[in-house]
Amino acid sequence: MRSKKLYIIVLLLIIIFLPSCQQQSPLNSNRVVVAISSDVQSLNPLFVMNYDEGNISELLYASLVQHDWDFQKGEMDTEPMLAKSWEWNKDSSSITLNLRKDVKWSDGKPFTANDVVFSFDVYSDPQVQSRLYGTFKHFYLDSASHIILKKTFIVENPYKLVINFKKGSIPTFYDIDFPIVPRHIFESIDRKNLITAEKEMKPVTDGPFSLAEWDRNQSIILKPNKQSFSYNPNGISELIFKIVPDYNSQINQLKKGEIDLVQDIKADDIHSLKENSKLDVLSLKGRDYDYIGWNNIDPKIYNTTRKLVPNKLFGDPIVRSALTYAINRNEILKEFLDNHGEIAIGPVAPIFKNAYDTSLIFRSYNPQKAKDLLASRGWKDINNTGKLSKNGKEFSFTLYYPSGNPRRKFAASIIQNNLRAIGINIKTEKMEPEVFFQKMYNREFDAWMAGWSVPIPIDLKTYWYSNLDDTPMNIYGYNDKNVDLLLDKIENEKSTVRSDNNYKKIQQLMYHDEPVTFLYWIDNIIAYNKRIKNMSNSPLGPLHHCWDWSIKK
Repeated sequence: MRSKKLYIIVLLLIIIFLPSCQQQSPLNSNRVVVAISSDVQSLNPLFVMNYDEGNISELLYASLVQHDWDFQKGEMDTEPMLAKSWEWNKDSSSITLNLRKDVKWSDGKPFTANDVVFSFDVYSDPQVQSRLYGTFKHFYLDSASHIILKKTFIVENPYKLVINFKKGSIPTFYDIDFPIVPRHIFESIDRKNLITAEKEMKPVTDGPFSLAEWDRNQSIILKPNKQSFSYNPNGISELIFKIVPDYNSQINQLKKGEIDLVQDIKADDIHSLKENSKLDVLSLKGRDYDYIGWNNIDPKIYNTTRKLVPNKLFGDPIVRSALTYAINRNEILKEFLDNHGEIAIGPVAPIFKNAYDTSLIFRSYNPQKAKDLLASRGWKDINNTGKLSKNGKEFSFTLYYPSGNPRRKFAASIIQNNLRAIGINIKTEKMEPEVFFQKMYNREFDAWMAGWSVPIPIDLKTYWYSNLDDTPMNIYGYNDKNVDLLLDKIENEKSTVRSDNNYKKIQQLMYHDEPVTFLYWIDNIIAYNKRIKNMSNSPLGPLHHCWDWSIKK
């Protein structure tokens, strides 16, 4: 009798708790759980800054056009989104957009051309200081870089819009490719307060997904927008971004089926993940690279006088080339990345097939050549102490890097050993990311290690143009007038062939200058649960077109 009662109790417990367990496991649902390492700060497309913010925001707010990556050509293809069709005039000085008539905002209001005009207005408004402020160079602008609406837009009807571009400019689809915001919501908010208004308002969106719940530091839950033209009735019912700060926890939860997708997989985890029959791993050549920044100018003099004085250690391109020869980049690739990457030569990723210069040969590890080059510039071991000096000054510096990145920590130890072996006294110091990046952007470092991602389409001017006031991302103080001329030509070039050739010329010039030590391109490796159908990986990321995903039954 006692055993029968115990059996009934156990059975009741199973009945009570089994449904909730099923709800918690993505393996038994039509939802997909994606791991992200930290909560986002904003989902407002005006202000999103980092990778995760951009990915999620673009699922909520649709753009006029969208892009797909053409692997064969190594470039982007443009496809309709909010604009169902378009027509450029003969000299590409204007474009006529025919907008979709079946788009509604999540509050039921229709999307119209007025939303488009308003979005251009607010993105370019200096009061707003959006993430795109200052980038509308092909438009008619006032003295504050604010788009002049009357000269730029002609609303022929709610679903037909003409955009006129500045005379002599070379506009492309990228000039109109950003998420559109709802005029009827944003126009009621003081523009100076738009950056903080998100906390008090629920997003009104028109994208493939809508925001269902945002549990700070826990998860962001999106649901398919059934009113969207991209709605897939056979698709997933929920997309959850689960915040898991610890990478190892992400991997463990992926293996257990508590998470469906993890990005930025470490190379040494690939083997164990492939052994799991429920998981698949995709590796793709990427457009992210790590580099060692050698400040080409003296940071203290520049920050106090704004004068460009060559850095006493790193102002000489021969010295910078020597430092590159002294670093065993292949060892880092092999030991930490398991060769899931390749040595970097310049700032154009190999995936951009037509713009990448294949004739350049990377500087292979050669400590003796490094010592010879340094000696030719006066850096010698004069006193047989094993340390290089010049005019009584020892070659000594600190290499800074952000904490929380095991790859850069490993690389820093290799770099330190390599440079010490040729007589350079190098110390390494990790800093909290917030402090590190603030100091980096303020140009306070002589030497540091960080990474960039090459934009699509390629944009080198933002990072390498000599005018430091106009290009604050040129944190290394690189200055080459010939590179500037080529960048200016590209900006005003209609021919993609000539632009690609100019990018190759820039790579050749920068190969000679060696403004930084380009370390390696890092493969984009993702791991995901095989139950997800239509999963793919591209330079645009695995979430691109995730509204087409479905779950294997």
